[in-house]
Amino acid sequence: MFENVNDIVTTPVFLLFIAMTFLLTYGYFRGRRKNRRLYLSAFNDLIDTTRPDDQTFTNIGGLVGYHANLYIKNQGPISQVDATITMLPRHSWLYLPVSKLIMKYDRLFITLYVKQRLPGEGHLIEVKYAGFRGPKITNEARLEREKIMWGHDDFFLYYEGIRVREHLLKFMDQNPDPGIIKHIALVPEQKKGFVFMIPKPGQVKKYFEPVFQWIPSIVKK
Repeated sequence: MFENVNDIVTTPVFLLFIAMTFLLTYGYFRGRRKNRRLYLSAFNDLIDTTRPDDQTFTNIGGLVGYHANLYIKNQGPISQVDATITMLPRHSWLYLPVSKLIMKYDRLFITLYVKQRLPGEGHLIEVKYAGFRGPKITNEARLEREKIMWGHDDFFLYYEGIRVREHLLKFMDQNPDPGIIKHIALVPEQKKGFVFMIPKPGQVKKYFEPVFQWIPSIVKK
């Protein structure tokens, strides 16, 4: 038994508890700042690119998830852009290692709503991403597939017609570095385009803007 308070506060276990509490508190605020900077940078880049007429933002996961709806009126074929960002729990140092094993990295999913019909279904998807719990391509069985190099990474090119293939190859030629992009999809049945990227501060606009400008150029008038 401890005879007084001084005996308690000088024990190694108590000092370790204080040190751990300090580190976890420091980690919480540091991680929160990093995630806040990341999602604000990503969403500001999307706003700068799309120039929406109206917008809504929703918190969907505490400090690790946000959703944006960007509405575009009378500015061409794209009427709306939705974006969802999910981030590693940098504010929780105890859970962060587990999350890195499960989730691996931050994720930014972008959906573009297109008024006119797209020329056909097509996908550019990084091979490593496709192998790590990548998205299931619903119509994969009827699509042609090639393995190509984009920048320094291997990608699968899926397409249902030569015209879509040419559009995707031309986009790659005009944008030789995929950067943070891991998947671009054209889904004509839904009148939607999709982009998946690993968001990094200051880079979302650089790699999303070419896609945003490219899709209107390939829609059927």
